[in-house]
This record gives sequence, C-alpha cells and structure tokens, in this order.
Amino acid sequence: MTTFVLATANPDKAREIVAVLTKEAPSLELVARPPGIPDVDEVGETLEDNARIKAVALCAATSMPAVADDTGLHVDALGGSPGVHTARYAGEHATYADNVEKLLAELDALPLERRAARFATVAVARWPDGLEVAALGEVEGVITTAGRGDEGFGYDPVFVPLEGDGRTFAEMTAEEKHALSHRARAFRTLAQGVRVIQQTEGR
Repeated sequence: MTTFVLATANPDKAREIVAVLTKEAPSLELVARPPGIPDVDEVGETLEDNARIKAVALCAATSMPAVADDTGLHVDALGGSPGVHTARYAGEHATYADNVEKLLAELDALPLERRAARFATVAVARWPDGLEVAALGEVEGVITTAGRGDEGFGYDPVFVPLEGDGRTFAEMTAEEKHALSHRARAFRTLAQGVRVIQQTEGR
C-alpha cells in the first residue's frame, strides 16, 4: 500500500480523483491535503507545469508522495482559451457560475458548429526523491448555448462530449461521466504508471 496526499483542496475534483484511482489502483491510499498547507501559485505555462508545481510543493510540505493535476478547457474559437486559466477565467476568485457566464458571453454570436472545444487534464504522481509519473487525458466536445444539468461541476453544464449521446457532463451520472471524461482518462493512465513503479521500484 502506497499513501499519496492529494494536492487539490477542491472537494469536487478530489471526489472524482479518489473515485477513479481507488477503483483502478486499490493498492493506493489517498489522504486529503493537510489544512495548514496554503494554495500553490499556478504560474506554469502549461497544464503539466502547473500539475508538477503542485505535486512538488506537496511533497516538500509533507515529505509524502503526492498526486496533483491541472485541467484546461480549450475552445477553438477563442484561440485555445481559457486553457491554463480555466479555473480563473472570470477572475482570481471566480465561481463556477462566473466562469460559465463569461464563456457563454464570449461565444454568444457563434453557431454550434463553431463551438468546438477540448477538455484536457494532466495528472502527476510524484515521490519526495523526485521520481515522477505523468499522464494526459483528453476529450473532444462542443460548448452549448446554455447550461443543462445539475450534476458535476465547473463547465460540465455547457460541455457536450462528442463520444456521448448529446448530453452535457452535468446531465450524466458520475459513472457515465467517468467513462468519458478527461480527468478520469488521465487518472486511469496515471494508475497504470504508478502500478509499474510499485512493481519495478518496490514502492
């Protein structure tokens, strides 16, 4: 059993990460980030940069292996924005609703065929000695003209995955979303990498 501390303090993200990792890698134990550890400034230029920054900071603060991620929504019509600024699109202290409102306003005049978007998550597992595994998960989709559904969080009410049946992530159950989502794909791949490390390095 290897114990990892979760870098995220976002309960919605933490719930999804735990659901996927504990299913894919039962030999992993996940613990919450200690409350005394402050947020890390996400100053990286890429999702991988930011995920690594968070993982390194948690390893240093706790002397434990850490799991971190960063997610970006890339909208073609906006030149790939909001990208690394996805969580703070409408401002540093923006709510989910604030971010969605700004996104829909930016795309207001565009027809559905010009609202293509891609969700991407980079997940990183890191040990205090610098050993690291990283994984990418992506899903293509479109941005709706209005929010639909009450499940999920963030941009889920306005993102329809192309591999789905026309529903937004917020109209799906957690299990249905995990079958398609960027975050679940990233952490399923990460679990495979961690299992290899456990087998080859004895960790």
